[in-house]
Amino acid sequence: MGINTSGVREMTAGDRNRSLGIRATALVCALVFAFGIAFPQGAWADVRRTDIVGTETVGDMGLSYDECPSIDAERAVLMDQYGNVYFQRSAEDSANIASLTKVMTAIVALDRAQEGTVVNVSSAAAAIGESSAGLKEGDSMDLTTALKAMLVPSGNDAAEAIGETVGAQILASNPGIADNALDAFVVAMNEKAQELGLTNTVYENPHGLDYDQYAGNLHSCALDQAKVAQCAMSYSTIRDIVSGGSTTITVSRGGDTADIQLSTTDSLLAMYEYAIGVKTGVTNLAGESFMGAADNGSLQLYAVVLDSSDEYQRFLDAQELFEWGYKHIVSLPLANTDQTYDMSGSGETVPVVGEVALGDRLDQTVKVTYADPNAAVQVFDLNGNVTEKFDYYQVTGKVTAGQVVGKATFYQHNQVVAEQDLVSCENVSAPSIFDDIHTWWTRVTSGITGAQTEADSHVYNVMPTINDNTTSAA
Repeated sequence: MGINTSGVREMTAGDRNRSLGIRATALVCALVFAFGIAFPQGAWADVRRTDIVGTETVGDMGLSYDECPSIDAERAVLMDQYGNVYFQRSAEDSANIASLTKVMTAIVALDRAQEGTVVNVSSAAAAIGESSAGLKEGDSMDLTTALKAMLVPSGNDAAEAIGETVGAQILASNPGIADNALDAFVVAMNEKAQELGLTNTVYENPHGLDYDQYAGNLHSCALDQAKVAQCAMSYSTIRDIVSGGSTTITVSRGGDTADIQLSTTDSLLAMYEYAIGVKTGVTNLAGESFMGAADNGSLQLYAVVLDSSDEYQRFLDAQELFEWGYKHIVSLPLANTDQTYDMSGSGETVPVVGEVALGDRLDQTVKVTYADPNAAVQVFDLNGNVTEKFDYYQVTGKVTAGQVVGKATFYQHNQVVAEQDLVSCENVSAPSIFDDIHTWWTRVTSGITGAQTEADSHVYNVMPTINDNTTSAA
């Protein structure tokens, strides 16, 4: 230790290190405290105010962080089988998608291959490298077997062989479409992308490799790939393959047959009870990515996560999106009333959702129910509550049970989510001529007598609250 001329103690290197350590610790504590206040639940959760839930950002909706999915991926989307999008994170940003490309390869192969197609493995396909199904030059197999070799272990060799084989068929029927079979297949991939309405996708090969000789403009985005998943899972062949896990295939090889064990790259199949596929992908440019599908028996969901932090995390991200989706997509009964009626002539007890005035009576209504009294609608609860609007038709003369007398329309977030015809629960006889005369006279003189000229229609149905957003905002 030394003393300077001003008598102030100088710090040794050890002193300086201890001082820096104290300041660093203080800074970390301050940051932890600050983040603990900002993110009271799940302090290190990767929930971003710019994430889109439904159609608005987390910040604009004022959602609490525990109402949002916590994922690591830089780009992600959650969509259902009907095309409804529930969550987006940079979902339309361009990105490399690696072997997710193979899902489009499978779609195009099934669309364009001739019946009885035999896939042959060329020397180029056998030598392509990276992820492989273990195919060898000269191997041959039917198309379904080749699709298994491509989709289960993410075989680049199988993808190249499928592209060459089916591409040759495409080129034969469209000679000017490309210079060679593989390019013809890629043209078909991009045509299918346009058909599906993909707005930010370019395919340049059937396997998704994106470096060295495969470097180029190939790219897509999470939202586009969710549409690809939606399309792919409509093909029973693809769905059966990607949901089946590891398997064994048999190929023709050197005048004999060879069995090849295929190990699935999709770990989510073992992690999550509703998982049914679809495809993994990874390159240095794409990062760890996954296109997943889940089915809980009533709704199929698709999750795409691009550029997650590691191989395992991409599956956790997809599972988080699925579990969050199924938690917030609820089935809402349309009939919510404590009044019931024995449907005239059927013996069926139905909910009475309202009463509709009869236009040619002074004070009579008819009880109404929905055309489907048990109807329900699946809604996303974070989009807010569902409201209803009844429109009544002019009902006169004889009324029979089941007759349509109006329409109920249900709205959420200013969008129509369901409609139901209002039907009469009961039979009502037509008014007699004396009733008509009495009604006419009462209405003519009502300005003097103040008599009632028509009954009031009533709504008994009350839609329940499905989202009471009272938690602290993000």
